Formats: sequence, C-alpha cells, structure tokens
Amino acid sequence: MTKNTANTQSDYFIDITNDVCPMTFVRTKLLIESMQPGQTAEVRLQHGEPLQNVPRSVREIGHEILSLEPEDPNGPDDGVHRLVIRTKT
Repeated sequence: MTKNTANTQSDYFIDITNDVCPMTFVRTKLLIESMQPGQTAEVRLQHGEPLQNVPRSVREIGHEILSLEPEDPNGPDDGVHRLVIRTKT
C-alpha cells in the first residue's frame, strides 16, 4: 500500500493483481484500517473472484464504492479493473 502521489482522485493506491482470494480482501482491509475516515483509495484488481469479492466485502464492512471500472475500457472484459473506495466517516 502506498500514499498515492499520482495525479488522481485517491489518497491511497494498492495493486492486488498478483494476489489471490482471500489475500485480495485482506490486503484491501489492511489498507482501509490504516486510513482516516473519508479518505479514498484506488485498488487495482483482477477480473474473477477479486472483482466479485472485494467490492462486496468493502460494502459489507460499511465503506462506499465510488467507482469500479475496467482499467482499459477498450480491452477484454476479463482484464484488470480499478476500484475506488471511500472510508466511512
């Protein structure tokens, strides 16, 4: 997990494309727990289980999904996605 220094809307960024479930959510949850209320994080994740489970689990623990989009809108449906979340206040 890193403080996001890129010119994007998020405070933090994490790439979990090389992780498998359940580590995808474990790493995302650890990031969320280190954040202040109302901060945002961008999570880069793979299609399949991570894409199904991480957003659902984030909602279940009370945080907001701001966006969930393919990294490459012109790429394959099973490509990498970007999830932007905001921690509950």
